Parts: sequence; C-alpha cells; structure tokens
Amino acid sequence: MTRKELIENIRRKKSFLCVGLDTDIKKVPAHIAEGPDPIFTFNKAIIDATADYCVAYKPNLAFYESFGAEGWVALEKTVKYLRENYPDQFIIADAKRGDIGNTSQLYARSFFEHLGVDSITVAPYMGQDSVTPFLGYPGKWVILLALTSNKGSHDFQLTKDESGTPLFEKVISTSSQWAGPDEMMYVVGATQGRMFEDIRRVAPQSFLLVPGVGAQGGSLEEVCKYGMTADCGLLVNSSRGIIYASSGEDFAEKAAEEARKLRDQMADELSKHGIL
Repeated sequence: MTRKELIENIRRKKSFLCVGLDTDIKKVPAHIAEGPDPIFTFNKAIIDATADYCVAYKPNLAFYESFGAEGWVALEKTVKYLRENYPDQFIIADAKRGDIGNTSQLYARSFFEHLGVDSITVAPYMGQDSVTPFLGYPGKWVILLALTSNKGSHDFQLTKDESGTPLFEKVISTSSQWAGPDEMMYVVGATQGRMFEDIRRVAPQSFLLVPGVGAQGGSLEEVCKYGMTADCGLLVNSSRGIIYASSGEDFAEKAAEEARKLRDQMADELSKHGIL
C-alpha cells in the first residue's frame, strides 16, 4: 500500500485506527477457545465487526508464535482473510525484527514475500545494514521503533549524547537518511505526550504508529494535538480495549462498539485539523 492510498483510506473512512490482533487464547470467550481453530475464528469475528471503523490491523507475532506451528497457520489464515475480503486494510506484522544483513533479508522475505503483509516493525539497535534489507519492496513499509510507551523506554531511548540530543532523536534523524516518509514510519507511544513535538521536529512528514491509547492510558486528543500532520500522519493502535471489550458471546458486537467510538473521536480530530 502506498502512502497516497493510505491517506485516501484515512479520509474515506474518517479514521486512522489500527486494531491490534493480540489474540490470547486465555482471554478469548470460552465458546471460541473450546471450539476448532480458535485463534482464526476469533480474529475473523473481530475483523468482520471492526473493519468499517479502522484502516489497519496489527497482529503481534508473540501471540501467534507462542502456539508454534498452529499459531503461525492461524496468522497466515488471518492475513489471507484480510487480503481476500478487506483489501483496503493496511496490515502490520508487529514482529520487532532486526539482525545482521543476511538474516534480515530472510525476515523480509518471510513477511513481505511469503506472508504478504504491508509492513513490519523493526528494532534499529544494530544499525543500517540490519534495516535496509526490509526496504526496497514496492508498497512495503518499515516501522522503526523510536520512542516506545513502556516504562523501560527511558533506560536507553531518552539518554543524551554530548550535544544534548536524546538517542530516539538520533535514531530518527539517522534512519531518515536510509528511507523517506513513503516507506518508513516510526513507533511512538501515546503515553509520551508533548514529546511528539520533538518527534515532529525531526520527522515532520513521517507516519507514526502510536500504541498505548486506551488500556495503557494514552490520550488520543493529546496525540493529535502534538503529532498530527496536514495529511494525518498517524496510525493509532488499540488492542485490548477493542478485542477484549467483552468475554461473552457478544464479544464481536462490543468490539465494534469500542472501535466505532474511537473512529468517531478520530473523525472529530480529523475535522478539527482540517483534514476532512
């Protein structure tokens, strides 16, 4: 999916919502967990219920890899179902890969050629040659970890060099020389608040994938105030707050309600910022 297509979807759907498919078999409703193919069955129901309100889906690989081959098959079926039934959805593999060049080449082949997702999250710690193998696939994106929402992010990401530049800013400014805003995004946690201003100073046009709204306490209004660009520039992810809105047989309906609420808030923000 190109940047232009993604922006068109955001305007058409009046949404920049990404639904995180963090499917934990211990949390899905009992009638699903006890049935056949529970991971895919749950994902399919969530997708069908929420697809009108979002522009992206983000399966986190840990929730699938923890089930071995069965989990990977469920992931493949989920991506295939999205491709065949909702081709306008942007699919993010939240895999946080990043290794020496030849290994990254194989990761890129796995996710872009075999699985067929639009993007993958990548850890930048090993530098340029661990990231560039993911680049150069037409219509595919690298989403680089920049300033995350977890408590431990302060251990390294906010440390400063002798000039006073925090590490996360150096990651963004350096990596922006490897690829432009048409094929590289950045992960910035919603709990970082006004630090979005610092992000936008070094990445004024890049899309940001923003986890942490909802269950982790991030404010959508604050994210938009400091992080939104003239063409939105945001994909805001919500996982638990949507997919586990109910543990009963009405789980899909409740997921749709939560997704619709967020979509409506996003439509207001898009209008407020003159994008709609």
